[in-house]
Parts: sequence; structure tokens; C-alpha cells
Amino acid sequence: MTDSDPKADLRLYLQFAREALPWKLDGLSEYDIRRPYTPTGTNLLGLVKHAASVELGYLGDSFGRPSGETPPWLDETAEPNAHLWAMADESREHVVERYRRAWAHSDATVEATSLDTTGTVPWWPSDDNELTLHHALVRVIADTHRHAGHADIIRELIDGSVGMNEGNDSLTQRDAAWWANYRSRLEQTARQASGPG
Repeated sequence: MTDSDPKADLRLYLQFAREALPWKLDGLSEYDIRRPYTPTGTNLLGLVKHAASVELGYLGDSFGRPSGETPPWLDETAEPNAHLWAMADESREHVVERYRRAWAHSDATVEATSLDTTGTVPWWPSDDNELTLHHALVRVIADTHRHAGHADIIRELIDGSVGMNEGNDSLTQRDAAWWANYRSRLEQTARQASGPG
């Protein structure tokens, strides 16, 4: 049996997802990283901006370690859903650097705080706004991985690029013709399963 360090395990899985998000921007135009790909406006740069705000809120403000950057959902002057998209004057570099600052700020909170420390989430109802650092970390890990998955799909739709992280596409190694045939087979199966019509 190996020794376990729960805090280190949590930080490791958070870091995997963190690194995936800005990597999905690499090699794309400003338009492609900002354009909405769903009816609700999901876009790559917005996912990075959102992840930074989530970390600064849950792993900073909630544990008495404010970063000095108000989460957009608490800023009454902010545009609607300001944490989910970057304005034209917010450069890719600015958003990614803010995210990396959020990592450092969050990591310092995790380092200085025990997993059972209780924090208070400022935007939750006051009668039910406490959580432990452990809970906050699990919440941030789940949110970041969820959005890394969104980014995976968006990036594949843009230019076919896939992968969990640089150097690991996590897919069966096949050529483009194999994948086209595979997709066609899935389409055919979906049509068969839906019945006549």
C-alpha cells in the first residue's frame, strides 16, 4: 500500500484540468477563441475566464483570502454573464495570465489551510453558505474538468484537434479515413436505433 496525501491528490487532478483550458487556445485566431459555439454562448476564452473567477472565489474569497478581483457575478456594473466571455479589450494574454494568477492564489490558500477548515461563500444564501476547503477543492475540480470537456469538444469542432493535454490525445491511434468510417458507422447505428421514419 502506498502513502496517500489527499491534499496533493486533489491539487494534482485540479492541475490536470487547469493546464488543458489555456492549451485549447493554442494556435487559434482571436475570433475562434471568442466566438460562441452554442446557443448559450459557450466559447473557449470565456471558459478560461470563468475558471479563473471560480478559483478566485471558492479558493480565495471564501477562505478570507481575497485576491482583489471581484468575481463578475458580484459586480453590479458588470455585463451579463461577464465571467463567461471576454470583452474585445480583454486580450487572450490578459485572461490566461489572470487564470495563472488564480492558480497561484488558490495554491497558496490550499497550502496554508487544512482540508477541514470552514470557509464562507459570499454569493451563497447567508443561512447556508459554509463549506470546507475539501468541499471547495472538489467543487473547483469538478467545475474545471467539466469546462475542460467543453473546451475539448469546441476545439475538435473548430479544427479537429483533440487531446486531454499536450502529448496525450487519449484516443485510439487511427488515420483520418478510419475515423471518418467510424463516425459514419455511429451515424448509421443512431439512425437504425431511432426506428423507421
